[in-house]
Amino acid sequence: MSVKELIVNAGSSSLKYTVYSMPEKEVLCNGIFQQLCTATPTFTHKLPNESGKLVKVIDDAPVKAGAEHKEAIEILIETLTSEEYGVLKSMDEIAAVGHRVVHGGEEFSGSVVVNEDVKEAIRRCIPLGPLHNPANLTGIEVCESVMKGIPNVAAFDTAFHQTISKEAFMYALPYEYYEKYGIRRYGFHGTSHKYVAQRTADFLCKKYPGKYNAETLRIITCHLGNGSSLSAINGGKCVDTTMGLTPLEGIMMGTRSGSIDPAIIPFLMEKENLSAKDIDTILNKKSGMLGLTNSDPKNEATSDNRTIENRAKNGDERAMLVEAMFCHQLTKLIGGFISAMGGADAVVFTGGIGENNPHYRSRVGAKFEYLGTKINEEANALRGKEIEISTDDSALKFLVIPTDEELMIAQDTYDLTQK
Repeated sequence: MSVKELIVNAGSSSLKYTVYSMPEKEVLCNGIFQQLCTATPTFTHKLPNESGKLVKVIDDAPVKAGAEHKEAIEILIETLTSEEYGVLKSMDEIAAVGHRVVHGGEEFSGSVVVNEDVKEAIRRCIPLGPLHNPANLTGIEVCESVMKGIPNVAAFDTAFHQTISKEAFMYALPYEYYEKYGIRRYGFHGTSHKYVAQRTADFLCKKYPGKYNAETLRIITCHLGNGSSLSAINGGKCVDTTMGLTPLEGIMMGTRSGSIDPAIIPFLMEKENLSAKDIDTILNKKSGMLGLTNSDPKNEATSDNRTIENRAKNGDERAMLVEAMFCHQLTKLIGGFISAMGGADAVVFTGGIGENNPHYRSRVGAKFEYLGTKINEEANALRGKEIEISTDDSALKFLVIPTDEELMIAQDTYDLTQK
């Protein structure tokens, strides 16, 4: 029997949502509230057109100044049940609400139905996710108060990475810091990595029957966007990942530095007279692609990879440097994961950059010719499509699998509340 689910991703100043019909996995609508708790919040709502493509029917509509998540949920309910833009006769049609929660620490290894114990555990993880967990918890509590009696499910970004072994998640710091504060590698984008790994296994086992086994498949998933991370996945279980205690570690990103020599931090603090908060802002919001294009005499700084791609094609040196650094780091991380797993069957690209930048994919793929990779440039030229971009006889496969984190949350919500 079909049921409808509301999937919510509550950020500090935003609220994204999607309504699904499950188990058909049909998107009935989606949208976003932005700039909540400010003077200029806005609301965008999308419905499918005749061909099934989602199009804006409410485009950045102004919302009452200072509106918070509770007001956003109330506007959302009114919209979902309206004659003009609605997809429900009443909210009674919603069987469950699924929520993205960024940090679950060591408390959760999978999605869970929310109760008071779960909410208290999310609160305990706030020191590990101070920017995201309070907003995620607010989203849950608002839905509980406004949609009484409807079960809520929490899906954690960190849960998929809880299968990583201790030698892979520990840092070489005094052990007491792990015991006292839980300082270890947690990893993020877990919902995306899990979804992409499952889709990759389905894709390869269907295209090459008898050649691949989902239970032994070794995959490196590359979630590349404004935030980027890689994961090594063996038989559907994560064995290593690039993000750490926070999403700052790993490959360079849109505004995040990624991994750097830790000694740079006290060096800069002394030279520039910076506070710990200043350093945190620099590393998270002023570095990465944005930082590398900053102070360029020719162009404004940008963290938009599409802009960087266009500039690089026109010979801009800073943009070319960004591309070279990103591909170099990406190649090193993939190679390291291949070695750690004792080999690999596939490298998979996803996320805004991973799905839409053929140049990066081709450039990185060429580095693995020694492992039998052969890139099909005609297939690789496509953007945003689920496709193998290596040749049929390529020993190490390269694929593009568009991610769908909301669908993964919807599936977990369905499994926990309906099955």
